[in-house]
Amino acid sequence: MGLRERYRQLPANPLRQDRRSLMVGFADAVISGMATLAAATRRVTPPPELDRTRVLRVADRRVVARDENVVALTLTAADGGPLPRWHPGSHIDITLPSGLVRQYSLCGDPAHRDAYRIAVRRIPDGGGGSIEVHDVLRPGTTVTSHGPRNAFPLTVPGYGSPTQRLRFVAGGIGITPILPMLGLAQRLGVDWSMVYTGRSRDSLPFLDEVAAFGDSSDSCSSRARVSIRTDDISGLPTAEELLGECPGGTAVYACGPAPMLTAIRERLVGRDDVELHFERFAAPPVVDGKAFSVSVASSGETVDVRADETLLAALRRSGVAAPYSCQQGFCGTCRSHVLAGAVDHRDVLLTEPERDGGQMLICVSRAAEGGHLTLDL
Repeated sequence: MGLRERYRQLPANPLRQDRRSLMVGFADAVISGMATLAAATRRVTPPPELDRTRVLRVADRRVVARDENVVALTLTAADGGPLPRWHPGSHIDITLPSGLVRQYSLCGDPAHRDAYRIAVRRIPDGGGGSIEVHDVLRPGTTVTSHGPRNAFPLTVPGYGSPTQRLRFVAGGIGITPILPMLGLAQRLGVDWSMVYTGRSRDSLPFLDEVAAFGDSSDSCSSRARVSIRTDDISGLPTAEELLGECPGGTAVYACGPAPMLTAIRERLVGRDDVELHFERFAAPPVVDGKAFSVSVASSGETVDVRADETLLAALRRSGVAAPYSCQQGFCGTCRSHVLAGAVDHRDVLLTEPERDGGQMLICVSRAAEGGHLTLDL
C-alpha cells in the first residue's frame, strides 16, 4: 500500500474536515500493534528445558594402584570441544552403558578444559557400578554426563575463609577429591598438611602424584608436608593421628571410609575453632530413625522399613527396583513421587515447592513419625 492510500485511510480531523489526523492515526496504529503483539505473545510456548547431557569418550585408561584394583579414566568430549569448568571437590555423574548412574570425583587438573579424570576402585559387592567401569569402559567407549557439580567445595584461607591453614585427610580412594585441592593450595602458597592412609601402599592410588608434593621424611623440603601411613605397618589410625596438631584456625577436609570420618567428627566435638568438611563414599548411617512402611502404587506391594535402614535399602532388600546413585541425598537420581503420607525430608537438594508437590529422595528421607507412605515409582 502506498503513502497516498495510507493517508486516505486515516480518520478525519474534527477541526479540519479537509485533512486527516496524523496523530490519531498514529495512536490507532500503536494500539493495534500492541494488541497484535499481545496476541502473538499468548501463542508463544516457552522454550524446552536446556539439555545439558554431554557425551564423553574414554580417551585413556591406566591402573593407578599397585594392587591393580583402581583404574583412572581420562574422559574427553565426544565432539572434541572444551568441557565445562570445575573446581576442586567437584564430581560428575556418569550414566554407564548399562543405564546405571554413578558419581565420581574429578581428580585431574581443573585448568585443563579438554579432559576430565576420574578414578574408580573395583568393589565386588558395590552394586555393579565399579565392576562395569573396570570390565566395560575401555578406550573409545562412550558414556553420558550432565557436567560437574560440587558438594565438597574448598574454601581457601585468605581467599574467602577466616581459617589460617588446611589439614587434609584422605583414606584410600578418598584421595580423588583431595588431589586437586592439594594442587590449588600449593599454587596459592597456603599453609597445609595431609595424612594419606590405607590398608597398604599397594592399595593407595596416585602415590607418585602425592609424593611430588613432598612427605614428612623430607625435612629439608620447603614444600607442604605429606604423611603416608598404612594399616599393615602402623595399625588402624587414631583420630589424633589423622588430625595431627590441628591448632585453632584449621580447616579439615576429609574423605574416606565411614569409620574414619566418624572418628574425626567425634574427636572435633566442641572444637568451635576448627572447621570440618567431609565427603563420604557410602551411605551415611540412619540417625534417630523409626520403623515405618511403604506401599508401591504400581504393584500394591507393601515393604516394612526398619529403624536403622533407609527406604532405598528396604526396597532393594525386597526386590523392588528403584533408581539411585549417591545414596546421600544430593544427586536426585532416586527422586520419587509421594501419593500419600507425610515425609521426614533429610536431603539437601529438594526445594520447598518440590517437597510440597510430593517429591522425596528415598535414599535418605523417611516417613514422618514412623507413618506410612504410598509411592509412585
